[in-house]
Amino acid sequence: MTTKSPIKVLIADDESIVRKGLVATVDWARYNMQVVADVPNGQKGWEAFTELRPDVIITDIVMPELNGIEFARRVKKEAPSTRILLLSCHRDFEFAQQGISLGASGYLLKTAFEDEELNEFLRKFQEDIDTEQAGSMSVLDDRARWNASFYAWLCGFRNEFRSELQARWESHWSWMEEPHSVYLAKSFVTEENLIWSDIESRLQVGCESILCGTDRTFYFIRYKDREALEALFKDVKSRIPSFHWSGTGPLQGMDAWLEAVTKLHQEAELEKKFELKVHSWPETITNAIRLVAEDLREPWSVSDVAHRIGLSRSHFSTLFKKVTGENFIELLYRMRLRVAMDLLANTNMTLQGIAEQIGMVDGKYLSKWFKRYCGMTPSQYRAEQKEESC
Repeated sequence: MTTKSPIKVLIADDESIVRKGLVATVDWARYNMQVVADVPNGQKGWEAFTELRPDVIITDIVMPELNGIEFARRVKKEAPSTRILLLSCHRDFEFAQQGISLGASGYLLKTAFEDEELNEFLRKFQEDIDTEQAGSMSVLDDRARWNASFYAWLCGFRNEFRSELQARWESHWSWMEEPHSVYLAKSFVTEENLIWSDIESRLQVGCESILCGTDRTFYFIRYKDREALEALFKDVKSRIPSFHWSGTGPLQGMDAWLEAVTKLHQEAELEKKFELKVHSWPETITNAIRLVAEDLREPWSVSDVAHRIGLSRSHFSTLFKKVTGENFIELLYRMRLRVAMDLLANTNMTLQGIAEQIGMVDGKYLSKWFKRYCGMTPSQYRAEQKEESC
C-alpha cells in the first residue's frame, strides 16, 4: 500500500559520495519515498528539517558543526514520530547506542551494510507511516462528523449529539465533572481561519476543542489551566485584531456544560447577525439584546425590556447608551431592518408576512419605514438583490 503523498526523506552526511550514492542507487519510488534534501552536516540538516519537515532522516553520526546525535535529539524533541536511521563506523558504536536511546530506529555500519538491510528499514518505515496516516484520517473523519453533529444540535436540529456527548462524558471527558472553563473563540474574517490549527499546535496544557462552523471554535479546559489558554488568545489577538473570545467558569457537570455552550453560541450568533459586540458588554445588556432577538415580533418598549432584566427604565436607558453607543430603540430598529433585508433577499415572503416577523404594524407601514432607512422600497431592494445573485 502507498500513501497519497510521497514520504519525504532527508540525508545528512559530510561525505558527498555517501549522500550522492544513496540518492542515486536506492529505489526510493519502491517505498513511495522522495529525497527532499541531502546536506553535509547536522546544522544544515536541522535547517532543512525545520523547512521541509521530512518523515524519514538518514544521518551520519560524526559530522562537523552539529553531530548526528545532537541532530537526532533536536528532531525527536520537535517531531517525535520522525523516523531516524543512523549511519556509523565501527568506532562509533557507543554513539549509535546513544542514538537508539533517543528514539532512532536503528543504525547501519557505513563500511559493511548490505542493500537488503537498508531496504528492510525503508520497508518498515513505509508500513508504519502508512498505518499512522490511515489512522489519522479515520480520526479526522470522526472529528469532522462530531463537529457537524454538535453544530447541528446548536442550530436546533434533533440528532444523536446528546447521546454521543453522554458517551464521551463517561469516558475521556469525565474530567469535566471537576471545575472547568468553556471558551468560544471567534474570528469572522474568513482569510484568518487558519488560526484554529495554530492555537491547537501551540497550546501546552490539556484542552478539548470543537470547531463550530468555520468562524469559531469552542475550547474546554480545566479551570486551573485557563490562564494558559487566555495568554495564547491574547497573543493571537495582538496579531489578528478581529479575533476575540468569550468564556465562562468554573463549571461542573454536563448540564452546566450544555448551558454554557448554548449561551455562548447564542451570543456569537447575535454578534454575527446584527454586527454587535456582546462579548465585551455587561451581562444585563447582553441579556436585553438576547431577549429582543429571540422574538422580534413583540412590540418591545424600553420599559418592557428594562422590567424584564430587573432594571429601572432610566438606569437601563443610560447604561444601554453608554455600553452600545446608541439608544435601545435605534438598535431595535437596526435589528429589525437586518432581518427584513435578509427575508427580502432570501425568501418570497410577502411584505405583510415580513412585517409580522419583525413586529411591524403591517406591510404598508413596513414599506414606508424601510424606504426611510434604506432609500428604496422593499420591492426595489428585493429586485436588486436578485440581480446581484444572478
